[in-house]
Amino acid sequence: MPRSILPEDRIHPAIRDTVAGLHADVVREVAAAVAADDIVIVGMAINPFPRRARRLLDAAGIAYRYLEYGSYAGQWRRRNALKMWTGWPTFPMVFVRGVLVGGAAELARLHRAGELARLLAAPRPDAAASAA
Repeated sequence: MPRSILPEDRIHPAIRDTVAGLHADVVREVAAAVAADDIVIVGMAINPFPRRARRLLDAAGIAYRYLEYGSYAGQWRRRNALKMWTGWPTFPMVFVRGVLVGGAAELARLHRAGELARLLAAPRPDAAASAA
């Protein structure tokens, strides 16, 4: 089932550019990393869950790219743009081969089940669509 997003025709024309451009730079930065790297972890300082995801990959010897945006009190608006873009409510956001797989718990589950290795071995889906 597709997630519900407010249709553009329900946003007043006077604010559409503001809505479309709000922290678009951070979304572009993450989309570019997702397109370029097999695994991307998007996190924030102090939060232990991005650290858990990174430790899991470090222990498994799996390379990844880590992007960090602020802490609990800082850069929350930029992180909110990422939450709206992905629909994922928490950090970290973990992308594998261009696909959002969830957070630290979901990454650990994929790893334990051997699914992470299968995802990394499979052909990469078209990541260009994720920047749209």
